[in-house]
Amino acid sequence: MSSVLRLMASMTTASLRCPSQSLSLKRIQRLPSPASFRRSFVVAASDFANENREFVIVGGGNSAGYAARTFVEHGMADGRLCMVTKEPVAPYERPALTKGYLFPPDKKPARLPGFHTCVGSGGERQTPEWYTEQGIEVLYQDPVVGLDTEAQTLTTSSGKLLKYGSLIISTGCESARFPEKIGGNLPGVHYIRDVADADSLISSLEKAKKVVVIGGGYIGMEVAAATIGWNLDTTIIFPEDHLMTRLFTPSLARRYEDLYSETGIKILKGARIDKLAAGSDGRVATVILGNGSTLEADTVIVGIGAKPAVGPFEAVGLNKTVGGIEVDSLFRTSVPGVFAIGDVAAFPLKMYDRIARVEHVDHARKSAQHCVKALLTAQTHPYDYLPYFYSRVFEYEGSKRKVWWQFFGDNVGDTIEVGNFDPKIATFWIDNDSRLKGIFLESGSPEEFGLLPRLARLQPIVDKEKLKSASSVEAALEIVTNSLQVAL
Repeated sequence: MSSVLRLMASMTTASLRCPSQSLSLKRIQRLPSPASFRRSFVVAASDFANENREFVIVGGGNSAGYAARTFVEHGMADGRLCMVTKEPVAPYERPALTKGYLFPPDKKPARLPGFHTCVGSGGERQTPEWYTEQGIEVLYQDPVVGLDTEAQTLTTSSGKLLKYGSLIISTGCESARFPEKIGGNLPGVHYIRDVADADSLISSLEKAKKVVVIGGGYIGMEVAAATIGWNLDTTIIFPEDHLMTRLFTPSLARRYEDLYSETGIKILKGARIDKLAAGSDGRVATVILGNGSTLEADTVIVGIGAKPAVGPFEAVGLNKTVGGIEVDSLFRTSVPGVFAIGDVAAFPLKMYDRIARVEHVDHARKSAQHCVKALLTAQTHPYDYLPYFYSRVFEYEGSKRKVWWQFFGDNVGDTIEVGNFDPKIATFWIDNDSRLKGIFLESGSPEEFGLLPRLARLQPIVDKEKLKSASSVEAALEIVTNSLQVAL
């Protein structure tokens, strides 16, 4: 097995199939009063670098931005809240980086401040000025490197000592990288996790001719769809049998693979990377596959997953099954006064009775809001999340076909596919009791997309044979919706 294979095999990716191992749902039912959530502290302000020290958010991603907004909504931000981030910019809607941000320059690409949190959910754009106006102290480009839970202090990379009463860990994930010894750090090799990564990639694309995208998941599919819009020679490589194996059925994947091929994107399935080799100028020039064949490439984008950015917070308590920091249904860790939200949190997925870690903007937003409300109010009801994933590609001007799909629920059980992908197609996951567990829809109307979360949450019993014989996606949705009405 090559070093790349070992890397990919050992990675812990976001999973919705992980059984509950170390956190019992019974523990969630006996919740102490909200007054016990916070830890007290009495210090002189001059002893610490942060003036707003009662609440500290570590991280500058989506969940951090939504947490800040929730503090503001409860009147608890001004003079009380401090945010510490490694980035030089305020929190933003991260999905834009592999979608609109990578559009060609003549196709109206997204740029900051256009997609600062919380515009992704229809909220106010929280620019740096917004944080100042709200009395929120933000320490930019100064990541936390140390934590002392007894003293309730944090140490930053610049040496600042910060005090907290309640700490919210919102550090998200970091890209899984190829080892340096096989070319993972060569100039021209890119990973996308923040706006600086995206800016670096755009700089390469402006001079690129041959692009290789490694990985057949969200990042791989979204980046390849963007680079072909630059009219660049684009190849997408992945070791699996089909695209998006975490969600797509083989039949569904074939539809997207055919569409990508029609746009000019070359697809190499079952291809394993042995090495990325440099040319005479020191930049990446060749992708060497496990079978010895080679591909020319002046730009390589690696999208092989991510891992939780736990950094100095390992002592708070990790879940080794799904990765990330283990929390209860109110996002409390095992350490009093310390919480974790978003991608980094391993939380009880109530409706499926298991522990999960979800890397998605929807969960980032909702977990932040739930955590802060529990911290500041008498709210004690457990987080009851419905898994939701989506993607939007080929949305730039001049594209022959825009793609937008949504999925709600759990992709377990038998599948029934309805539709011809012209443009609609739907896939239904149904368990042994004929109960709907998950539903996928491509190119639905707003009303049709609006049905999906209700159907996935209520899980009606469906007549499989009737659903298989549906003449269209619209007819299939009507059958499932009628099943829901019968159940009620």
